[in-house]
Amino acid sequence: MKEPAVSADPTQVLAFETDCHLFDGCGFPAPGLHSFLFEPLWGNADGNGLYFNKPMLLALLGSIIVVGFFWAAFAKPKLVPGKLQMVAEAGYDFVRTGIVYQTLGKREGEKYVPLAVSLFFFVWMMNVWSIIPVAAFPVTSIIAYPLVLALIVYITWVSLTFKRHGFVGFFKNVTGYDKTLGAVLPLSMTIEFFSNLLVRPFTHAVRLFANMFAGHTLLLLFTIASWYMLNGIGIAYSAVSFGMVLVMTLFELFIQAVQAYVFVLLTCTYIQGALAEHH
Repeated sequence: MKEPAVSADPTQVLAFETDCHLFDGCGFPAPGLHSFLFEPLWGNADGNGLYFNKPMLLALLGSIIVVGFFWAAFAKPKLVPGKLQMVAEAGYDFVRTGIVYQTLGKREGEKYVPLAVSLFFFVWMMNVWSIIPVAAFPVTSIIAYPLVLALIVYITWVSLTFKRHGFVGFFKNVTGYDKTLGAVLPLSMTIEFFSNLLVRPFTHAVRLFANMFAGHTLLLLFTIASWYMLNGIGIAYSAVSFGMVLVMTLFELFIQAVQAYVFVLLTCTYIQGALAEHH
């Protein structure tokens, strides 16, 4: 029985025979963890020295695109904005008024608008690579990238809490201290302490990572299935599968924006909690 020619090297992405189709006696080359591993563009991934791979390249290009877009839009702002400036202002204002002001208020939130805007458009750009031809990979489906962003938010939250409330106030803030709880106060404080200091950055990162990982896996599944079933009567099945590729692509466009929104909304919620008074 003919088997898919999966490379012995686990860093090969989507490694399968392109002439392997339904009814040819070969198994379906399902996507898996190997679909999220990439050979270095330069260097080596054996732990000796630095290396640079496709997700790193996409992250770098995404950063350049976001910075370049806003630089071009606001380098020479006009009273009557052009199309580029208008689009940039609309995006900036969406994050500022729709997320930051709604969560933190205008007075407290204004200073955190640059952070929120940067996070939103960076996360969104890293997500949207998934549906861009050639790139075809969401950078945030690799846990390291959401984790670093979550740690930036975590460090910001911790430092703001210390700065605003001091050590005692910080302790009350992260433990949810409330003397009216009586006998259950120690248990409540313990749960809140571990939830805020240990679980929070993990869940903040995993929420973004898991959605992008799952979405990309589904896109790969239907894309590979469309090609695999492109044989004989399987062409009819292939057409249905390709239709699902289009549906999933549109759905991913929505999810990519939603995940960027949720990530920044949670960021602002954490900052709001750091600034809140606890008695």
